[in-house]
Amino acid sequence: MNFGVSVFPTAAIIRPDDLAKDVENRGFASLWFPEHSHIPTSRATPWGGREGAPPLPKYYAETFDQFVALTAAAASTTTLRLGAGISLVAQRDPIWLAKQVASIDVLSGGRFEFGIGYGWNKEEMAQHGVRYGDRRALLREKVLMMKELWTAEVAVFKGELLELEPTWAWPKPLQRPHPPISLGSAGGPRTFADIIEFCDTWMPIPSRTDLATKVAELRKQSEASGRDPDSIGLGVFGARPKDEFIDLLRELGFETVIFSLRQDEPEAVNTSLDEYTAFIQRHRD
Repeated sequence: MNFGVSVFPTAAIIRPDDLAKDVENRGFASLWFPEHSHIPTSRATPWGGREGAPPLPKYYAETFDQFVALTAAAASTTTLRLGAGISLVAQRDPIWLAKQVASIDVLSGGRFEFGIGYGWNKEEMAQHGVRYGDRRALLREKVLMMKELWTAEVAVFKGELLELEPTWAWPKPLQRPHPPISLGSAGGPRTFADIIEFCDTWMPIPSRTDLATKVAELRKQSEASGRDPDSIGLGVFGARPKDEFIDLLRELGFETVIFSLRQDEPEAVNTSLDEYTAFIQRHRD
């Protein structure tokens, strides 16, 4: 089992490069940065798409560009895995995104983790020209196109929504055939179908998911689809630092556990990092 941390990188907290050094020096395996390009002030969509949720925190609108922050983290570390946690693929241009992923993977020495998600903020998507109802199909085709760009000498793609004429594109990722792809989403048949088709790992937020039930469903659907269930990794974002929770994750076969750092002043960030460091020392394999 490996442990990592996640935080929205903003100018109000510790710098991404300094945080990455601290995280690596404390023995964590990975550091993950979420992303939002902007937050429209209309705010019709509740936080996380969940009715009754609290107001959206200000830091959602203040976060640095995900790949710039991760590049700063890469430059200040040597072994730390660097995760997009998650990247809003439906809102991004897949050709540029494929180049960004490959570039940071090469420049970091093959340490990039590509976390992806469908997205929930309807207003944000709309201002990128994305219909909320198309987000899943767009994510699927964009990831499949990126895989083609990462692996083919001459990339070609034709889907129902997207098409790519014969194209040269470099660099290719250092990790072959590409960096690990983790889908951060609650479990369900459509999500599991995407994981089975083009992802390496499922990484839900445990507070929103019955993990035992969903892992069993994922394994059953994977077997029915002809993919070995053991080839699909398991991880969680927003893990609880509770001994019994870690024991449950081990029992269910989860390998990656990501804790959320406090979104606060540098001192508070370091305090929460201290707390997680002490916790993981008791649970190392």
